[in-house]
Amino acid sequence: MITIVLADDQPAIRYGLRLRLSLEDDIQIVGAARDGNEALSVVSRLKPDIVIMDLEMPVMDGLAAAKELKSLAPETQVIILTIHDDETSRQKAREAGAAGFVSKHADETVLLNTIRALANRSGQIQ
Repeated sequence: MITIVLADDQPAIRYGLRLRLSLEDDIQIVGAARDGNEALSVVSRLKPDIVIMDLEMPVMDGLAAAKELKSLAPETQVIILTIHDDETSRQKAREAGAAGFVSKHADETVLLNTIRALANRSGQIQ
């Protein structure tokens, strides 16, 4: 089972992701956060396999949170999920330590494939 924390400041996005991902037999949503700071707290407590994190959030954005997670929870992989689908944003996400980058405009299979690819790379048994 791939465990996931959702971090997005928009409740509708968190709700929609939770609903869609809960349809998958190999994915379990274990927590959610409204900003990067809350994500750090949730991840340190729950130790999920993956965090799906928005790029722009109040208090602490996704890039700052991804950087912090590298030392706080090195086994947890970060997927940046954002409306900003440009090379600069992708580069910043890589530099922050994100393992994946998915546009919110992409087909849902892109996110699902990214989740599963990261889980497989980390040795996660599905």
